[in-house]
Amino acid sequence: MDQRGATLGRRGFLSLGASTLFGLLVGEALRARDASGGVPVGLAAPATACILLWLNGGPSHLDTFDPKPGTASGGPFKAIKTKAPGLLLSEHLPLLAEQAHHVALLRGMTSREGNHQRGRYLLHTGYTPNPTVTHPALGAWVSSRLGDANGDLPGFVALGGPSAGGGILGVQNGPFVVLDPGDPPANVARAPGVGEARFERRRAGLDFLEDRFEAETSDVKVLGRRQVYAKAERLMASPRISAFDLSSESKATRAAYGDGDFGRGCLTARRLVESGVKFVEVELDGWDTHKDNFARTKALMAELDPALSSLLRDLAERKMLERTIVLCFGEFGRTPKINPNDGRDHYPGAWSALFGGGGIRRGYVHGQTTPDGSSVVSGKVEVKDLFATVASQLGLNPDASVMSPIGRPIAVTDGGVPVKELLART
Repeated sequence: MDQRGATLGRRGFLSLGASTLFGLLVGEALRARDASGGVPVGLAAPATACILLWLNGGPSHLDTFDPKPGTASGGPFKAIKTKAPGLLLSEHLPLLAEQAHHVALLRGMTSREGNHQRGRYLLHTGYTPNPTVTHPALGAWVSSRLGDANGDLPGFVALGGPSAGGGILGVQNGPFVVLDPGDPPANVARAPGVGEARFERRRAGLDFLEDRFEAETSDVKVLGRRQVYAKAERLMASPRISAFDLSSESKATRAAYGDGDFGRGCLTARRLVESGVKFVEVELDGWDTHKDNFARTKALMAELDPALSSLLRDLAERKMLERTIVLCFGEFGRTPKINPNDGRDHYPGAWSALFGGGGIRRGYVHGQTTPDGSSVVSGKVEVKDLFATVASQLGLNPDASVMSPIGRPIAVTDGGVPVKELLART
């Protein structure tokens, strides 16, 4: 397979470092820890899968999930009522307003990372970047703990963008990346002229080379290469690979989600979760609106609104929403102050995240910002606590840890505590 950003050739495998090597050895230990009581007694775990809608670039909370109409910082957009009493949204999210009774809004999100790269790392791993260790993405933790290591579909799929990797949990728990969602993954068929017998001879030849290389070097990274090759082979042969292909969906369904990459990605995400994939990320790029913020954000919401609302509605109608977490956020928010270019700049101090499904309290707003949206006045939530909430709803112990190659324990979250108000069901 030659899926961009997702597959590794032999040269790539040979370049894997010690952190990946260590990651190859920890998967079973993680499962054993959970089996022996790693999850706190009595912890509710209604969710079995998670979908992250990643708004790359950092969306303005004031123009989307936390509108402040009529204020100097509020901009030109109006606020509209929703199916959840007291929960207002931007006027450009009317379809989401009809599904607002399925979600909780966290309007008190805050962090200290206002750089794109650092913010993206934080909001994918729950940790600030550290040169001594590469932390696993949340999707990698979910793949490692909940995925089937011998399954025919990846445990972690990224649609429309690369996401973050497996870190110390290894490449086998990193994302399978599909940059053009809606179609079957590229290069899953055998090459022309390569039948079953020839394929088996090629595989035997590869095994011979790997055996000799291992014998000569004692390089245990051979195990990692073989695991990834085996995953690729199982995917090539799997009938469930059709979950990536939207051609069987009706025109009405595809139109409801929107006929762009993001809409197709959200529909594909629903199909993948339905087929057993544990973590799917879908990227909507373009939210870095230093210039022309309002026209650009309006256009982006025109893509976000039908896709997110259709995903929530579909999951609810199929009785899947209670066991599927839906998240929607970017790496930070944007400034309440509107700059001279009619834009908003990076702003991690106060922003919003959407959290739906997975047993979370619905039709609920947690947290409040000041009238100008510049700071959190109640219900402050740090990224580590958001991650702990997600982990707990998936049955993962937020404090469960593995050792990094330098002997440092790395936990699922950086000391995060679940937001108890979100865990109350309605």
